[in-house]
Amino acid sequence: MSRLAFKMHLNEGQKEEYRKRHNELWPELKKLLKDAGVSEYSIFLDEETNTLFAFQKVSGEGGSQDLGQTEIVQKWWAFMADIMKTNPDNSPVSVQLEEVFYMA
Repeated sequence: MSRLAFKMHLNEGQKEEYRKRHNELWPELKKLLKDAGVSEYSIFLDEETNTLFAFQKVSGEGGSQDLGQTEIVQKWWAFMADIMKTNPDNSPVSVQLEEVFYMA
């Protein structure tokens, strides 16, 4: 089991919409994530900077950020593009974070 973390940027004033969309996460997207080995996935918001911090426990080779070739993920990215900082392909601009401490 590995742990992955990355950060993204939420557009100003979009916290409630972001929360709403994730509370209504599409069942087929949730299934894809679980099938890919993502067993836990949390996203936290730093409201001072609008930085989203994501954390995943993964039993497969990669996390959610490695599923961009799938149709459902591409649809999700397009659905979220109006409220987040994105790349030209609608994927969220994300920065992998290095784990520097872990306590079990």
